[in-house]
Amino acid sequence: MIKKLSSMKIRTKLALLIFITGILCFSLFQFLWYNKYTVFETLDPVFHFSPLHGDENFLDQLYEEAAKYNLPESETDTEAIQKLQPWFDLGDDYTSIYIYGSDGYYRAGKYASAMEDSTFRTFFDFGYRITGGEGENAREFPAEFRNGSAIIRVYFYHNTMFVYPYALFCLCVSFLLFLSVILCFISHKMRQISKIEHGVLQMASGDLKTALPQYPGDEIGILSSELNQLRITLADTLQQEQESRQANQDLITALSHDLRTPLTILNGYLEVLHLKKSPEMEEEYLRRCLQKTKDIKAMTDRMFEYALVYEEKETPDLELLPYSFFYDCLKENADYIHLAGFSWEMTPVIAEANLEAPFTGDATMIKRIFQNLFSNILKYGDKSAPVLIDVSYESEELKIRIKNKIKETDSPVQSTHIGLRSVEKMMSLLNGQILYSEQKQEFAIQLTFFADSSKDSIPL
Repeated sequence: MIKKLSSMKIRTKLALLIFITGILCFSLFQFLWYNKYTVFETLDPVFHFSPLHGDENFLDQLYEEAAKYNLPESETDTEAIQKLQPWFDLGDDYTSIYIYGSDGYYRAGKYASAMEDSTFRTFFDFGYRITGGEGENAREFPAEFRNGSAIIRVYFYHNTMFVYPYALFCLCVSFLLFLSVILCFISHKMRQISKIEHGVLQMASGDLKTALPQYPGDEIGILSSELNQLRITLADTLQQEQESRQANQDLITALSHDLRTPLTILNGYLEVLHLKKSPEMEEEYLRRCLQKTKDIKAMTDRMFEYALVYEEKETPDLELLPYSFFYDCLKENADYIHLAGFSWEMTPVIAEANLEAPFTGDATMIKRIFQNLFSNILKYGDKSAPVLIDVSYESEELKIRIKNKIKETDSPVQSTHIGLRSVEKMMSLLNGQILYSEQKQEFAIQLTFFADSSKDSIPL
């Protein structure tokens, strides 16, 4: 079994190790999380945490004090609600209190002030997701007011101060254990590679007698074995080198002669032409020299084909596109800039049933057009003003107008309008029209797509 494991490939070993370690770390996390209340009871004498499940004394106090106040007739009974404020103030910043009448309708309440703090709320929301709501504890009980009975609902958020940090602690411990095991495995393999590297450097320095370390049959073991075989082969080769050196020298001499021969002939042609020794052969010699230059040029041209980048002419792949395609593209890009802090307005939304014919275009190219336009908005648009998108359809023409405010900048670098030129080129290939203007810190552009009136319906 051990021999079989040792002969596994490294990626198989690593995958198996990750799987086993993942199960162990997950089990550790579950164990630590399951015993969180035991940990709380152990640490509470030192750190004095708030009660995890709400303060029973506080609930009793709410119940007793309720008898001193009148129950509001409705949530609009501001006078009665105002008189209840001292009762609500019994709760601290991490407690929410809500009153519901016997009829089940909401009467009054107080929202925990800590939840209005953005930092605490972010921390709470994050912990709420990873713990499944452990940070919030709800209690409900009936209470008697002077003028009637009601249901009191209390939400405690004190658990947040222990449960969420403890959850992060459990995650960190489990993750560090997982990471440590994986790193130990990788470190072990790296040490093996380092020893092989040392052996290779010894080989490079001329020591072909020292054997490389042998490892189990994974990739590193195979590499070590093959390098050992290479070491032996190199030793044999060096033994034969002295005998073959003279033969190699003879081969180099022959190759040098073969290379000099065509150069000598070409040089001879040029000398004859220069000295005008054979006027009747000048044309022939010139033809041969020109042929040589053509051959050289052909070879250099071939090299330049790999070194230079030539612009390819795009050919649109035309197909029938419904209006919904254009609308989806606009909506997708508008939602994208909205995530970056922009606001947008689109008017009006055209019902697809009102369009008489589909449009002919290249779906990929149209997507690139909108991506270029909205990318420019992200770079140069001012977030303080909304991006206005207007869509209209008349005379078998779909017109899309986009207008945005240009942000002010002190940067001396000006836009190269590469994206805009790309849009112009693609609109031309699609036989569409484009108009744009830039004035008074405002940029506007209009795209016109023409419907295919020869088609009665859009293929689904």
